[in-house]
Amino acid sequence: MSEVERVSVGDINITYQILGQGYPIVLIMGFGSTMDMWSPLFLDNLSSKYKVIVFDNRGMGNTTAPPGNFSIAQFADDTAGLMAALGIEKAHILGWSMGSFVAQELAVRYPERVNKIILYAGDCGGKEAVMPSPQVLKDLADTSGSPEERGMRLFSLLFPKDWLSKQPAFYKWFPLPKETSSPENIERQAQAIAAWPGAYDRLGLIKSPALIVTGKEDVITPPENAFILAQRINVSWLVQFGGAGHGLMYQYPDSLAKIVADFIELSN
Repeated sequence: MSEVERVSVGDINITYQILGQGYPIVLIMGFGSTMDMWSPLFLDNLSSKYKVIVFDNRGMGNTTAPPGNFSIAQFADDTAGLMAALGIEKAHILGWSMGSFVAQELAVRYPERVNKIILYAGDCGGKEAVMPSPQVLKDLADTSGSPEERGMRLFSLLFPKDWLSKQPAFYKWFPLPKETSSPENIERQAQAIAAWPGAYDRLGLIKSPALIVTGKEDVITPPENAFILAQRINVSWLVQFGGAGHGLMYQYPDSLAKIVADFIELSN
């Protein structure tokens, strides 16, 4: 892995890393997380074929953020600005969870920057999105207990119970962030998600071919959302992983990387 670097983009300094060589693919991280939390095996596989750019979103990890509200559109502007700063005219874009919101905004606002788009564990936002159950929402917001208890609660949301029961040492190798993000900035990110009007009515504006990936047992972003995205985007492929949850890239990193590569290599 390359050294961590920083570059000035608008009103912030973005921390990023570049892995591998080839055509660029930009990965946009999900809620409250840093670039350290991408599956190492997934990154290794993808970077054997492409130049992979990972980065910390505004206010996360070592990426700075001035005072003020965050927004999903702003995160898309940041991503486009990072590409410009790195001299990347156009790239494939992959967004995980909240990162898929940013990817949708990027494809609508900066179509000239997006070659193909991969929406992993995402939804269209707004009132059309299928929400998690009240219990899942409660568990997501629960900060009680020891770090170990909070970690196990998170794992129970990211992964199917059957799979997790067969991985007794999983917590030992799960990639934890090297840099922490402040509770204030995580809250600002949560508010940005809540304020996002969604892209349901604008998905038809996405000209890029799209790959929509979902785990059939995802309780955070129910898999019904993948069908909404696939139906609304003009050119799309939908892939469902059986026995997989929101964290399917940790469960099946090689399979996910292969599907992404196969999609990228398909002719338009």
